[in-house]
Amino acid sequence: MTTIVLASASPARLALLRSAGLDPKVIVSGVDEEAVTAETPAELALVLAQAKARTVAGALDAGLVIGCDSVLDLGGRAYGKPGSPQEAVTRWREMRGKTGRLLTGHCVIEAGSGREVAEVASSEVRFGTPSDAEIDAYVASGEPLRVAGAFTLDGRGGWFVDGIDGDHGNVLGISLPLLRRLFAELGVQVTDLWRS
Repeated sequence: MTTIVLASASPARLALLRSAGLDPKVIVSGVDEEAVTAETPAELALVLAQAKARTVAGALDAGLVIGCDSVLDLGGRAYGKPGSPQEAVTRWREMRGKTGRLLTGHCVIEAGSGREVAEVASSEVRFGTPSDAEIDAYVASGEPLRVAGAFTLDGRGGWFVDGIDGDHGNVLGISLPLLRRLFAELGVQVTDLWRS
């Protein structure tokens, strides 16, 4: 059985993979995300995903390593996790009523051979118009401080997202259809990875 390794501390990514039949081992990369820069939000998501996957794969003899990183592209600017509650409040006041793109870089490395495939998934997110009081309450919950874009779909942030166009899983942090295609590029069928 092929070992699957998730190079991410994201509980949402882990839960999504588990609910889809995989049982990944989690090894957090420790990559300093703040030190990484790129020209566009999509490039940033991809470079971060690659850095995480490469760091973890470099310490392993075998297994499929999945690295992911999500950023919100709002008006051409990349937004990761907010650095403070005030930053989260400011960001939500800027996002409300607008549409952004949630970009998730995906990188899969076959640790034994070093073969690597990578791509970015994109989903449009239509933000609602929460009041200042609702934004303050949401930020006070702590949830937006732990996630890219300062929002979730599967938590309290779901109340303030009017809709998405694209892959729902991508907005949660990992695109299963894209991941299946990346596995296939490495000659691996996802159904062979399902736990019994």
